[in-house]
Amino acid sequence: MKAHDGMYIDGRWRPSAGRDVIEVVNPADEQIIGVVPAGTAEDVDAAVRAARAALPGWAATPPAERAARLAALRDQLAGRADEITDTITAELGAPLAFSRRVQAGVPAAVCGSYAELAATFSFEEKVGNSTVYLEPVGVVGAITPWNYPLHQVVAKVAPALAAGCTVVLKPAEDTPLVAQLFAECVAAAELPAGVFNLVTGLGPVAGRALAEHEGVDFVSFTGSTAVGRQVGAIAGGGVKRVALELGGKSACVVLPGGDLRKAVERVLADVCRNSGQSCDALTRLLVHADHYDEAVALAAEAVAGFVVGDPREESSRLGPVVNAAQRERVRGFIRTGVEEGARLVAGGPEAPEGLDRGFYVRPTVFAEVTPEMTIAREEIFGPVVSILRYADEDEAARIANDTDYGLSGAVWAADEATAAAFARRLDTGRVDINGGRFNILAPFGGYKQSGVGRELGVHGLMEYLHTKSLQF
Repeated sequence: MKAHDGMYIDGRWRPSAGRDVIEVVNPADEQIIGVVPAGTAEDVDAAVRAARAALPGWAATPPAERAARLAALRDQLAGRADEITDTITAELGAPLAFSRRVQAGVPAAVCGSYAELAATFSFEEKVGNSTVYLEPVGVVGAITPWNYPLHQVVAKVAPALAAGCTVVLKPAEDTPLVAQLFAECVAAAELPAGVFNLVTGLGPVAGRALAEHEGVDFVSFTGSTAVGRQVGAIAGGGVKRVALELGGKSACVVLPGGDLRKAVERVLADVCRNSGQSCDALTRLLVHADHYDEAVALAAEAVAGFVVGDPREESSRLGPVVNAAQRERVRGFIRTGVEEGARLVAGGPEAPEGLDRGFYVRPTVFAEVTPEMTIAREEIFGPVVSILRYADEDEAARIANDTDYGLSGAVWAADEATAAAFARRLDTGRVDINGGRFNILAPFGGYKQSGVGRELGVHGLMEYLHTKSLQF
């Protein structure tokens, strides 16, 4: 696997100012598969200076030309889909089929959506005797997570570039190889030097330096709520704009009359995708008391179909989690669930049979979960489902909303109107109705401690724009 020993700054690969490196580990077999530089504050400063110098020219570039560069970037991502798939499977542990369809496929589509939006979006409008201009916010510091390592890069970089901003990216230290591949695609798409810059490094060093740099106008961060608070405080101290896409503890509510089997199957598939490492995973399944036992039985049946194994094997539906610390975190929550009195229906804290090497976790289902239990309140970030019962719709809404988070959710009912009416009661940024599909043009983001701001589509583009009004 190819890896660069430098940073992509001002249109070229250059050595890091420091000597420290980050070893990239394959979570399936714990083997080192690459080494990248651990960037320093000096590297971040060089990248921000390059982005600052490139900003006037890129901001003045006609939107149609920015659209053309984004279309070229989309084509590069699509053309290297196989390499992206293999890279993400190797450094994250996502099964090949999931990497191919989602980890590689979705980012190319999102990039294409912003190419189209840049070409068609109106960056000015008339409002009475005023003309309102939408102008790029400036230099963007993008800090991305490891769970969707290319999608989260594209979801920040593509709208920033479409808006006329320039970018410095600090990717997660667990999955930096696909970020380097993305930088190669940027170069091949012939974006001007300095418009996109990449600094690999550790969060407390490179990430902090980027968030607090006086040359950065806007910080976009995706990750845990705990780290998001720190990033928000740093950015706020510099009076910078900030977007935070953080944690979740999303509920799927099955109302009487909803397709229970399909709902349970969708929840298990949703929580097991990406080994449970999805901030919007539907980790709480709320079922009416009259149908509770049936739901538990269906969940036990559904989870049995998720074969845990080497993600390079096409038969594997569930790979490892990203690293040893994450494995221990998930297993710790499973043990806590048992200790607090939840009933273990499937899975458990032990390693899956025959998989003592690698960071594997058994897909786990808990029944007899009550709202105050730790597993019903904390974001586990692993393949763990908690099934809770409710007596009526009012109690279902209270339980669903009784969380610090508000990122996603789902409702199943006998008809769409009933489901939609209940969904309006949920304090969350997105709700899937009777299995509604993910839409790359719809805004993604949360209420409460799930974050600030939105990604994807027009709403994602607007995050990177200032408004200026001229009165005549």
